[in-house]
Amino acid sequence: MDDQPERAYEHAQAACRRAGRVDIVREAVGLTAYATGRFAEALRELRTARRLSGHDAHRAIEADCERGLGRPERALALFAAPESATLVVEERVELALVASGARLDLGEPDAALAVLEEQDVSGLSDPDLLARVAEAKAGVLDVLDRHEDSLLVLAAAGLSVDGDDAVVVLDLEDEDDLEDDGGEDAVADQVDPTGVTKDESR
Repeated sequence: MDDQPERAYEHAQAACRRAGRVDIVREAVGLTAYATGRFAEALRELRTARRLSGHDAHRAIEADCERGLGRPERALALFAAPESATLVVEERVELALVASGARLDLGEPDAALAVLEEQDVSGLSDPDLLARVAEAKAGVLDVLDRHEDSLLVLAAAGLSVDGDDAVVVLDLEDEDDLEDDGGEDAVADQVDPTGVTKDESR
C-alpha cells in the first residue's frame, strides 16, 4: 500500500469479491481506497468494517475522508462525538490533527490552533506523531502570521527549518531518530499544514 497503493486497492477488491463479509477484508478495502483518494468509498467501507467487527479503529481516517469530500463540518462532528473521548491517546491525537485541518478548511485558524493546544501529548511515545503535531502547530501559527512562535514550536520539538524553502527536517541525533524519520500514511498527509493526509484530503 505504501509503494503501490493502486495495486493494493486492486488486491483488496479481489479479496472483497471472495470474502466480502469478513471485517478485515472490508477494512483493507477502506484503507486502500483512502490511500488512493477514493474518499467516499473509503468512508463507506470503514463504517462497514466497524459494524462487522465492533471496533472503532479508524475514526481519524473517517474524519479525514469527510474533509476530502469537502465536508469539514462532518469531520468536526466526528471529533466532538462522545465516542471519540474513549479513543487511546494516539488515536485521539490523530483525530485532533484532522479536526485542526477541518478548522482551517473553514477559515478558522484560531480554532485550529486551539484544537491542537488542547491535546495532552505527554503520553505519546511515537516520535513521528509528535513531530507531526509540532509541524501542524507551526503551520497554523504561520497562517496566523505568528512566524516567530512557529519557529519556537519547531525548535522545542527538535525540528528545524532548513533553507529558503522552509523545509522542515528532523534534528537527527542518533540512528533511532533516523529510522523514525520515515514517512507516513498518511495518507495523507500531504499538503495540509496539519500534516494529516490529505490524505490527506487530509
